[in-house]
Order: sequence, then C-alpha cells, then structure tokens
Amino acid sequence: MKKIAAYFLFIAVCAMPFWSSAKAIIDTPQTGGLYDVSEKPKLISNQFSFTEGASVDKKGNVFFTDQPNNRIWEYDVNGKLSLWMENTERSNGTYFDSKGNLISCADEHDKLIYISPKKKITILVSNFEGHMLNGPNDVWVAPNGDMYFTDPYYQRDYWERKKPDLASQDVYYLPKGSSKPIDMISDLKQPNGIVGTPDGKYLYVADIKANKTYKYAIASDGKLTDKQLVFEQGSDGMTLDGRGNIYVTGKGVTVYNPSGVKIAHIDIPEPWTANLCFGGKNKNDLFITASKAIYILHMKVKGVE
Repeated sequence: MKKIAAYFLFIAVCAMPFWSSAKAIIDTPQTGGLYDVSEKPKLISNQFSFTEGASVDKKGNVFFTDQPNNRIWEYDVNGKLSLWMENTERSNGTYFDSKGNLISCADEHDKLIYISPKKKITILVSNFEGHMLNGPNDVWVAPNGDMYFTDPYYQRDYWERKKPDLASQDVYYLPKGSSKPIDMISDLKQPNGIVGTPDGKYLYVADIKANKTYKYAIASDGKLTDKQLVFEQGSDGMTLDGRGNIYVTGKGVTVYNPSGVKIAHIDIPEPWTANLCFGGKNKNDLFITASKAIYILHMKVKGVE
C-alpha cells in the first residue's frame, strides 16, 4: 500500500485534467462480462484523508481504514457508512480470518495485530528476530489460518526513526498459532499488494517498485515455490474474483486474467487507487478505496474472500 507521503506528492505533480477527462471504464473484447461498461463507479463518500485496507467479512460488510486519522470504517450490506473504530494503531492493510477477527498491518509501532469483533487488539507479531519490522503493509490469511504479509519501508511522519532496522523489504510467513514470522521472499525491491487463491494453493505478490507481479505455489509446509512473473505491473492492494482474475490498483483498477493478459481497466477519478475488495450481500460489488474517497462498481462476477 502506497505511503501517504507519496499520495500528496502525486497530487502536486500530476495534472488533474487528465483524470477528469478520462473515460470511466475502458473495456476490451476479452472482458467477458465482468461489468456493465455503461456504468461508472459510484462515489459513496469523500470525507476521508486517505482510504486503504479494504476487506470484507462473511456477511459481505466491508471494512476499510483511514490511516491518517487512525480510524476504521464500515460500509455494511445495506449501504450504511459508519465509523467502526478509532485508535487502530495506524491500521493499513487488513484481512478477516475465519473467526471474524480483523487482521491488521498496524505500522504505528510496526506490528501485525488482530482486532476482535468486540474491538480488542491483540499483537500477533512485534518484531523479526529482534529487529523492528519496516512497517507491515498488506496481509492475506490462507484457508488453514496461516498468514503472509508484506513489509516495505515507507517513512511515516509519526515515527521517531528515520531509517529501517532491516536490510531488505521482504514478504513474511506466519504459521497459524505462531508469533515468529519466517522471512519467505527476500529478492523483491518493494513488495506491497498480496493475495492468495481461495484453495490456498497460490499466492500473488506485487513488487510495486519493480512494477511486476509474481505468482508462487504454496507448499504443504507453507513455503513458496515456483516463482512466476504473471504481468509487468505492480500494485498497492489486490483482490481476485471467482474466475481467477487479478485486480490490481494504482492508477485506477486494472484487471488481468489468470494467464496474465490485461482484460480491463476501470478509471477512478482520484489521484491514487489504494485498495479494493468484493463486498455486498452477494459479494458482487467491487468496493474501491481511492485517495480521500470510496467507490462501488456493481459487477457480474463475485469475489472469493
């Protein structure tokens, strides 16, 4: 997930007329009925400072973060928007586990935590081999309860430190029930977005600095093997639909099929699109966090989270 400072820099250097004049959706023949191309993403609200960390619970309610304001909001299946929690330890990327706990990359003190339905915070990971993490950024929970999270370094204005404690920006594996993460991927420039398939067999990781997204096979012991370049585009947040298509963010939303072929692009009239997930009663509403706003686009496919 993109650092907040980069968001403000992006505003300063980018020409806004480009976004305001762009088509809402650019469709391709391969899109295959993902959505009605005559429909535009619907603005739900733009009252935030920077929206991030979209995730969906079992009922289809969507939760997302407003990291500069240290808050988590809920957009429920009935279309009601409400403040869910304050003082979230600067929650960024999130994901629900099978028990309804909201797993959160909380980079106020560079930890991985979970927030119970009653809003109690429990620390899952506080360091790596005695070293302060860079800043857990995005997380995916496998069907068996294992977790994988990215740990890029984005300097925050609320930190006292001015440099990382670790030599590289890596992807970590946390076995279910463990508090000791295992460094699983250490050859990427800056891993950011991460998501796995619902059968727990494959993991996608976006190297946002190298502008590439990779696919890994997940072995029975949690190790990642068979690294494959899927497409040459990085991503902030990521999600999948029921057809196995990969949705990546940054400048709007770009969709690739499982073979890595670009099949659609959804323009969002904001400087940066940070995250997304499928929500709603049928999990066929694409919920998009973008800069100070949140959007929804009704889809003809469903999410897998």
